Amino acid sequence: MISELLERSSLFSLLHRIEKDLAEEHRLKRCPVCGGPLHQSNYTRKPRGGPDDLPEEILLRQSFCCGREGCRVRSLPPSCLFMGRRVYWGVVILVVMTLRQRRPEGRSTIWLMRTFGISRKTLFRWISYFRDVFPLSAHWQRLRGRVGSYVKDDELPGALVDSFLQYAETAEEALGGCLRFLATGEGYF
Repeated sequence: MISELLERSSLFSLLHRIEKDLAEEHRLKRCPVCGGPLHQSNYTRKPRGGPDDLPEEILLRQSFCCGREGCRVRSLPPSCLFMGRRVYWGVVILVVMTLRQRRPEGRSTIWLMRTFGISRKTLFRWISYFRDVFPLSAHWQRLRGRVGSYVKDDELPGALVDSFLQYAETAEEALGGCLRFLATGEGYF
């Protein structure tokens, strides 16, 4: 089952490797404001929902700071581990929302809240985001053209996860590919 993947540190290691690759690609592009060199300026996050035994390096948000004097602008590469400033791992949000949409084996909202330690308010905020905000966002509109018509906006993110599950060899690769696609727009089948 897809929810069991959240207990595996191997999933988070895969996402961390993708994250490091995205960070290196971002660093090579240089500062988006002045074109100066970017220097590593990572910071620690304390995301919720994953295994307790994750190495410290996975808890770091990849970040850069311009090295040119007078600029010093912070620059964040796309992330597969984190969804913006949300306190839960991005993959946890994706899995919980997919399970809620599928309702496997009669699983209820209360079961999701207890299993993943999510408050009712947080869960309904995620539901509202994927129902009302994300489908209308400029980011999704850019990605929308790369996604098959069978992925309906009112079925996000579950239908998108299902499309990745259909073509990937493992569920871990599917979740990694889906998160990379959401972060960068790259990698859709």
